[in-house]
Amino acid sequence: MNGPDAETKMQFLFALRSKGVTDRRVLAAMEEVDRGLFVRGLFAERAYEDMPLPIACGQTISQPSVVGLMTQALEVHPRDKVLEVGTGSGYQAAILAKLARRVYTVDRHARLVREAQALFQRLQLVNITTMTADGSFGLPDQAPFDRIIVTAAAEDAPGPLLAQLKIGGIMVLPVGQSDTVQTLIRVRRLETGFEYDELRPVRFVPLLEGLGKDG
Repeated sequence: MNGPDAETKMQFLFALRSKGVTDRRVLAAMEEVDRGLFVRGLFAERAYEDMPLPIACGQTISQPSVVGLMTQALEVHPRDKVLEVGTGSGYQAAILAKLARRVYTVDRHARLVREAQALFQRLQLVNITTMTADGSFGLPDQAPFDRIIVTAAAEDAPGPLLAQLKIGGIMVLPVGQSDTVQTLIRVRRLETGFEYDELRPVRFVPLLEGLGKDG
């Protein structure tokens, strides 16, 4: 696949803007990263629609507008070191790689990590480090992080991840029970504690502990 034609790309960006993705750097990164490369099989032709799609290991690739809104809420700067919990298809990490200095992404499914890694190499995204791990514990060896993004829903922001956020850092994640509506929240770490903002209702797969069966 050679990527979307000009009209498809224009419609894709228009859909993002109409849902509230207005940050120029985020839009430029999402224009540059071809979502079609991250969707395989039957659903590949729907890669440019604003909808979540199934991927391997019972996971999903989030709808582009949610990826855009989460990325925008993260306020990534060019010198930032970012942790992503939940690599999934690799699409979110690829966008972050265009915006940050370094991206660490972890997933409990070894197959997803392998497939994402191959795509990152193909796209020459050399500033992404992928690993198979239980992301709910973060990556203590690489902490602290300027930004943390979690692409699976927990009941509360996980303590280990809060601890690995720099003072002045931001974490964006969905919280709530897995079978009800969840809320996307932004957490800022202050000198004195944490500040929480509720952004919008969302639906994500649950954040599970341990490694996947293929890991």
